[in-house]
This record gives sequence, structure tokens and C-alpha cells, in this order.
Amino acid sequence: MHPRFAPYLFGFLLSGFMSLLVSGIATFRSVGLVANFAELWVSSWLSSWAIAFPIVLVVAPLTRRIVNSVTRTP
Repeated sequence: MHPRFAPYLFGFLLSGFMSLLVSGIATFRSVGLVANFAELWVSSWLSSWAIAFPIVLVVAPLTRRIVNSVTRTP
């Protein structure tokens, strides 16, 4: 894969992992460890990921600029 796609791959993976964890915790807190927990979790995760990925692509550059403005380079 060409390096120019790195920010998109990073956003794809980061949003996938974060939405997986957050949706798992939220699903568990909502319904507990029920028989169809995995099905509920995956359903919640996929819809969350569909929203999280584009948001990460938009918010990441802004976040980088904020971090760069409040930190200094050695």
C-alpha cells in the first residue's frame, strides 16, 4: 500500500478498535451478559464504526494541530 494512504488506514483501524471497545462496554452495561450478547455487540459495533470512521478522518487533523500548538519540539 502506498504511504499516502497511511492516514486513512490509521483512521480506519483506530476507529475500528475504539468503536469495538466502546460498543462492547456500552452493550454490556445495557443488557448484561445475555445469550445473544455477541450478536448485539457486533450489530452495535458495525453501526458505530460506520459513524466513527468519517469522524476520525475529520477530527484527526484538527487534533494534531491542537497537540502541536500546546507542545514544543525539543
